[in-house]
Amino acid sequence: MHPVRVSIPSFRSENNSIEKGYTVFKIDVLMSGRLYSIEKRYSEFHALHKMLKRSIKPPEMPSKHVRNWVPKVLEQRRQGLELYLQTIIMENEVLPKIFLDFLNIRHFPSVPKTESCGKLSHQPVMLFLRDPYLLPHDEFSNVVIEGVIHGIFYPDLQPR
Repeated sequence: MHPVRVSIPSFRSENNSIEKGYTVFKIDVLMSGRLYSIEKRYSEFHALHKMLKRSIKPPEMPSKHVRNWVPKVLEQRRQGLELYLQTIIMENEVLPKIFLDFLNIRHFPSVPKTESCGKLSHQPVMLFLRDPYLLPHDEFSNVVIEGVIHGIFYPDLQPR
């Protein structure tokens, strides 16, 4: 199971004078214990779907043509898009880069099958004499501790 979880808890309608109204879906992304939110329009999901078709067999997308002003229909679309994202995560051992970019994930550390079967690469080791989380806060700032822990457990994950 991937350490990435997604949900679409809500949506909202946008209206402006430049273009006709549209709906924005709020996507909550939970990765490595950190939760953040992004917003995407249906057209962005549709573009993702077209690009994913080049590398994987993505699940079905909710219908493109709906009456956007009907709340019940928008709720069904929200549920369908949430299932769409979750299915991509569940069905793919390695998530496509285009999908990670869509979720604003810069790099997702994964261990290729060849490495998990015996060809292990060298990983540097760092040792603390005492647990840094148990040290008084005036000895180390939280930023330093978080950076060290991040470096130990997620060495391939690039900071934003």
